[in-house]
Amino acid sequence: MALRFTKMHGLGNDFMVIDGVSQPVTLTPELIQQWGDRHFGIGFDQLLLVEQSSQPGVDFRYRIFNCDGDEVEQCGNGARCFARFVRDTGLTDKDELAVETAKGIIYPKLEADGNVTVNMSVPRFAPEEIPFEAPNEALIDPLIVGERVVDISVVSMGNPHAVQVVDSVVTAPVAEQGPLIENHPRFPARVNAGFMEIVSRDEIRLRVFERGAGETLACGTGACAAVVAGIRRGLLNERVLVHTRGGDLTIAWAGAGTPVFMTGPAVTVFSGELAD
Repeated sequence: MALRFTKMHGLGNDFMVIDGVSQPVTLTPELIQQWGDRHFGIGFDQLLLVEQSSQPGVDFRYRIFNCDGDEVEQCGNGARCFARFVRDTGLTDKDELAVETAKGIIYPKLEADGNVTVNMSVPRFAPEEIPFEAPNEALIDPLIVGERVVDISVVSMGNPHAVQVVDSVVTAPVAEQGPLIENHPRFPARVNAGFMEIVSRDEIRLRVFERGAGETLACGTGACAAVVAGIRRGLLNERVLVHTRGGDLTIAWAGAGTPVFMTGPAVTVFSGELAD
């Protein structure tokens, strides 16, 4: 039986989305790596699997796999594509959803203008919740990266992020520092490395080297983490326009103990079938 899938993207962060509700799906790291290859497969940053949730009052379960085959906890651009997919394919007729992830419930909402807003839940900062090896929670942590020491802010948006402020995202050493930060021994589960340029208190530019995927054109949770880090450091206001290489997101956060809201597009590219 052929496996149906849909290719989608959120600001160029691209996904293979599979309906695991109405068809049987068997995934292995080897298959995901094969499908994720941009020359010999479909090509994607992450694979998104739609499943039924066993939790009362929750509409779906949302699983995310990087193109290297590893399962991860959260993906913001993927959450928007997930919401658009289940609505457009008739798996639901709701415009507001409750979706189970590995790190809690998120709440996507399809807007009238075609964008999707996602309640990304409350960010976490305790080192053990990132996870990050540090004696206590801090706004800024020095991190030895190669022969340099860089100042990072660590944030969990359901997945781990290390955000640093740079003078320019054009000249930021993303390719050099990204893998070193991702695999730094102080992050036992690896980490997403964010490079944030502050344009104004209401606007930033961002590049993210994603754990297990490399640099992507956009990272939704990375945008949330960067804005949260900037607000906590007194550098940004509560609502920020985030420019990524793939396009723009709007991130809003009212402060400690409140959820982060992310708004942006979700686009279907094509649908297809994988033969046995």
